[in-house]
Amino acid sequence: MKNPTKLVIDTNILVAATRNRHGPSFALMQIIRLGQVTMCCSPALFLEYEDVLKRPSQLEACGLLGSDIDAILNELAGIIEPVTTHYQWRPQLRDPSDEMVLEAAANAQAHAIVTYNLRDFGPAKLFGIPVLNPEQTFQHFRSTVTRSSKP
Repeated sequence: MKNPTKLVIDTNILVAATRNRHGPSFALMQIIRLGQVTMCCSPALFLEYEDVLKRPSQLEACGLLGSDIDAILNELAGIIEPVTTHYQWRPQLRDPSDEMVLEAAANAQAHAIVTYNLRDFGPAKLFGIPVLNPEQTFQHFRSTVTRSSKP
């Protein structure tokens, strides 16, 4: 059973998680893998993950192969809650590539967007969606994560 706490993860969190296995982004992805929170994602956002994670500069920086990224994405595909984009509110954000993150969050009725680009998602407040970095996410959802991890 999936956890009722729903998050939409910006691509920069996945990039950080693949580059640093000791950082908060990697820890957040582990919590998602364990089902302590639910990751919501639209098909467009998932394709963005694949595009960015498989860029040659990213593969070099994280020390992974394309097949490693495929394995990560295959696992994510099995645990995410898919989001159908019924409504688009473009343009809301300065960066057009961030629009799909906001749209996934709004359509999923997510509890938060997790990103390192906090300023870029200011309009998410109009949708009632908090925008948090990984550290803030741990603080904000501490009771949910703690409660979920108990047997």
